[in-house]
Amino acid sequence: MNLKNAKLGMVIVDLQNDFLAPDGAYARGNTLSAEAVKLPERMVPVARAIKGRGGLVTASLFTLWPDAQGEPMISAHLKERRPFLRKGDFAPGSRGQANVDVLAPLVDVSVFKVAYSAFFNTQLDWVLKKSGIDTLVVCGIVTNGGVASTVRDAHVRDYHVIVLSDGCAAFSDAAHQAALADMASVGEVMDSATFLKQLG
Repeated sequence: MNLKNAKLGMVIVDLQNDFLAPDGAYARGNTLSAEAVKLPERMVPVARAIKGRGGLVTASLFTLWPDAQGEPMISAHLKERRPFLRKGDFAPGSRGQANVDVLAPLVDVSVFKVAYSAFFNTQLDWVLKKSGIDTLVVCGIVTNGGVASTVRDAHVRDYHVIVLSDGCAAFSDAAHQAALADMASVGEVMDSATFLKQLG
């Protein structure tokens, strides 16, 4: 695809402190992904290049909303998979919920999400459409979860989608590679160096 006339938007999926920081919830639960921790620094040049082209950098922030007693509303599925999650984790406005420090200054708009897709029950599509975005560059975690769901939802909303293969990570390389192969049916999959070269 010729990117010269594309109106670019970046969607950073869940690169948050509670997922990636050494003092975050997932580190406390011994569920920190070594591959995922490398992603933010790798995505800084991409975000800068998109902003340099007048594009929009967005991020989805997984959020555990508190109930009337202040306890996080955690789905049964997530509670079973991540029993270490507790009050304060991914809380709206908290450091844990925030974008990681290296990416935070580059993000124009963040949306709060409660499920896998950055589009589900958020204002992301509205923001992108209002900004005239037609091409999305997607990265984040996990490749076979939030990233794949976001990519498919973008596709059905008629965005051209580019998935950065080295901008995503999963809990196993097999899951990562399988998800990338699957997403190739609804978007372009390339590494960040190839994308930046095409951007010119």
